[in-house]
Amino acid sequence: MLRTILTLLLITFSLSGMYAQNLPVQTHPEPGQSNNIREYLMKVAEEITDNSLASIHSLEDWEKVRPQRYDEFIEMMSLTDMPMNGNRPELNVRITGTIQKEGYRIEKLYYESLPGLYVPANLYIPDNIEEPRAAILYVCGHSRTQKVRYQTHPRKFAQLGFVCLIIETIQFGEVKGEHWGCYANGWFNWYSRGYTPGGVEAWNAIRGLDLLSERPEVDRENLGVTGISGGGAQSWYIAALDPRIKAAAPVCGAGTLKSHLLTRTIDGHCDCMVPINTYLWDFQDIGALIAPRPLLIAQADRDGIYTIESLRELYSDIKKIYDLYDAPEHISLVETPGGHSYHQISRQKIFSFFLKHLMGKHISPENTGDIDKSPEIQLSEEELKAYVYGPPEDDRTTTIQDSFIQLPAAPVISNEKELYAFRNSVKRFLRRETFGAFPQDPAPFDPRLVFRAADGAQYGWEVYSFISEEGWRLKVDVRWKNEPQKEKPLMIVLRSPDENRWESEGFIDNLNDEWNIAYFEVRGVGENGWAPNLQWHIRRASAWTGRTVASMQVYDLLRCINFCRTLEGVDKDKIGIAARDEMTVVAMYAALLDDNCQKLILKNPPESQDKPSQPDGRGPAIEMLNCLRVTDVYQLPALLSPANIVFIGEMPSAYQWSEKILKKLGKDEFYKLDSLE
Repeated sequence: MLRTILTLLLITFSLSGMYAQNLPVQTHPEPGQSNNIREYLMKVAEEITDNSLASIHSLEDWEKVRPQRYDEFIEMMSLTDMPMNGNRPELNVRITGTIQKEGYRIEKLYYESLPGLYVPANLYIPDNIEEPRAAILYVCGHSRTQKVRYQTHPRKFAQLGFVCLIIETIQFGEVKGEHWGCYANGWFNWYSRGYTPGGVEAWNAIRGLDLLSERPEVDRENLGVTGISGGGAQSWYIAALDPRIKAAAPVCGAGTLKSHLLTRTIDGHCDCMVPINTYLWDFQDIGALIAPRPLLIAQADRDGIYTIESLRELYSDIKKIYDLYDAPEHISLVETPGGHSYHQISRQKIFSFFLKHLMGKHISPENTGDIDKSPEIQLSEEELKAYVYGPPEDDRTTTIQDSFIQLPAAPVISNEKELYAFRNSVKRFLRRETFGAFPQDPAPFDPRLVFRAADGAQYGWEVYSFISEEGWRLKVDVRWKNEPQKEKPLMIVLRSPDENRWESEGFIDNLNDEWNIAYFEVRGVGENGWAPNLQWHIRRASAWTGRTVASMQVYDLLRCINFCRTLEGVDKDKIGIAARDEMTVVAMYAALLDDNCQKLILKNPPESQDKPSQPDGRGPAIEMLNCLRVTDVYQLPALLSPANIVFIGEMPSAYQWSEKILKKLGKDEFYKLDSLE
């Protein structure tokens, strides 16, 4: 009996030592900490939109950062591996037929934008050209018939005296490729690759400008671009990327991030409609790269995937840059009634716009005439077909997503110096390209004691809450197996999504008693989770705002590690992480960035981040922006040296790369066990 009383007194004394931290006890929910993922994403989207161009106050400010912004845009458009300057591959243009019409002819052709990547197109050329003419690149939207559906526009441009090249997308038209990787196929690994199909479209368009510039009928100093919907977004991209564009008229192709998140119009958008948002941009930043060249923005006021209010905001913000150039007359917004479509008002203003800025002709919109939709003059799909004898045998349109981004091979590591040099380069890249959305100034932890008990572990059980990021108050559940006055190692066990009750406890149950244990739920797990049918939206919305589910979870874990280091009884240099399944990815990246974790216990880690997910977006979400451009998850155990890495159960074969390197370097931190027993 006396022994029991002494034990209880010891426990009470030990617990009171912990309370010496003077943490307030949390007895009610904290206001403003909703832990709601939709509210959070709407907030960060609003911050991105509202801060776009906010630091630009003078032309000097803008000209100073413009070169860097341009390089960033090239990267976010997946064009880093493309020869934006210098020599480019031969276009190898093949003309497969000609259709003569009254006043113009149509050349059916295709060209090779990259070796094995072909672009079917129609070139509309006015008759009796005596000197080079201004030219329009018309980029198609998401219509399944492409140059057939939109033929009225290049026809009208030819009738107005322009040469006009209309090109098909990789998604629809004569060869069916893929735009809908994340949207419909579950290819969320596109985000890890840093791949957007919009980049392929932009590159094909840039090569289309190369084609136009080589034609004797074309005045290469006067090139314009236009299109609607997906072609509207492309018109923004192409004009921002290629200075040869002297005037651009995007139609129904842009909106602000904050409007997309607020209204969930993002859910109706193709993957090509935004860049990989590494640097937290909005369309204002893209429009600024077009300035001061003439830009006409056309938008319907009841568009199903854009709000007119967001276009007005874009226009207002971009106009400030035009004002700095003393060229406010070069930007205009045309609003038309109705849904996601052209209107006679927008078409005729576009015709007048290009006549003025590319030909120097001042013709009012009312006098330009409109397109002719008469059924009898529309050409059929067969008549306009460029692949008269079928597409080239080596065409890689259907697989270009697998090779457009050149992923690096795993490096050959011969010594410790090379290993640490590679590790440092990976960390630098990840901080900039993958985790750039981490808050620059972390919020104060503002810790609370949520729960305490003398049960649950030899020296008690405490649950703390702390601020991970503004809007997120997370809990960590600490089980003290050792006297709190003595600094001991702490193993942070990551709970998994949808795990069964006591599953994490059973996983770590046989851990050596020198370790205290803390159970932690990151965003997306447990009480911080969201409905499974929201996962598809969250994965896409997160990426549009420059983060992913997994990258947010890495941040939560890093914050938890640092918070736990503030607790008495925790050896700050002996933190471990235990995780299963997709949470192992979070554990390894957090340990790499923390750079001071002693031990990782991993069970059933995924072999690679370059794997597809479920088409409905449910299940593991391990993608992280751009990470595959520098590493893959199987390389991380080697990079975590000298931390001890323990694999429980079967280890995927890809991890042998790390195992072999550590053995080659004489390191013994790599273990494979059947269980913790």
